[in-house]
Amino acid sequence: MRNRLYRTLLWIPALLAAALAAACAPVAPVAPTASDAPARSDVTLLLDWTPNTNHTGIYVAQDMGWYEEAGLNVDIVIPGESDVHQVVGAGSADFGVSYQEGATFARVEGVPIVSIAAVIQHNTSGFASRSSAGIEQPADLAGKRYGSFGSPIEYPTLDLLMNCAGGGTAEDIEFIDVGWADFLSITEADQVDFAWIYYAWTGINAQLQGVDLNIIMLKDYLECIPDYYTPILITSETMIADDPETVRAFVSATARGFNFAIDNPAEAADILLAANPDLDADLVHASQEWLAGEYRAEAGQWGIQTADVWQAYADFLAGGGIIESFDAGSAFTNEFLPQQE
Repeated sequence: MRNRLYRTLLWIPALLAAALAAACAPVAPVAPTASDAPARSDVTLLLDWTPNTNHTGIYVAQDMGWYEEAGLNVDIVIPGESDVHQVVGAGSADFGVSYQEGATFARVEGVPIVSIAAVIQHNTSGFASRSSAGIEQPADLAGKRYGSFGSPIEYPTLDLLMNCAGGGTAEDIEFIDVGWADFLSITEADQVDFAWIYYAWTGINAQLQGVDLNIIMLKDYLECIPDYYTPILITSETMIADDPETVRAFVSATARGFNFAIDNPAEAADILLAANPDLDADLVHASQEWLAGEYRAEAGQWGIQTADVWQAYADFLAGGGIIESFDAGSAFTNEFLPQQE
């Protein structure tokens, strides 16, 4: 008995020393399990068209992990036949890519969508035709075939432009529904004479392919049609009211993406191509270089919008008898843009 007790007493100092060492040793980090990882919100972004350089900042934010960093899982959806305003307004998509003219019509019709950022500061669209069609000014559109994509803004825009520029009305134009058809293909096949394009994509593509175009750029007719934001990012009034932090996170991460594209157009183009390998690499790079100076233009920051631009376009439509009253102040917000340092 005494020998056993003695041997036990001999082990006590060693046991105490081991316990002390264990208590003082650094704790190894524990790998997080799925349940330990920060929760992220699943959101859907509906594009306005097939992926192109108007969307580069979105794909950059996705690729760089900035949406994930902001606590979001963003599902980028290519549109079908549904109208982006109706889908976002109904809450079937959380965010969408739109354009000021379409958003204006949608709000007049009671669709509760709000513009939360301007992707490009100025209107870079126009009515394009092959030079062989002989369309050099709005008056030349009379008697021509227009490739319509089915928007309610097309007829009044052409009508007011032709009236202002002194050459007939939209009644003098034959409207042909072409949907998503490629402009160069349908004009080469002589299906239509002209269509409404974004210069940064279709105009540059024509240059790369050696196709000579005449383009009635709307920015050259500001006395007829005021400047406006196109494209824009939209969400619903309900999303803003119920989940403003998700809206803020989405806009902030997207702004990072577009600012990166402004500063690094070649690398941003590669990111867009990696996500959409079927796109033409030469077109994407050329378009990205051109748009790098257009996203923000002379504005203080990417995405900023003003009431003057929104109201001027609405007043233009009202003056043409297309819409009645319009509250520009509720149609857009800069609230969710990142604060400038």
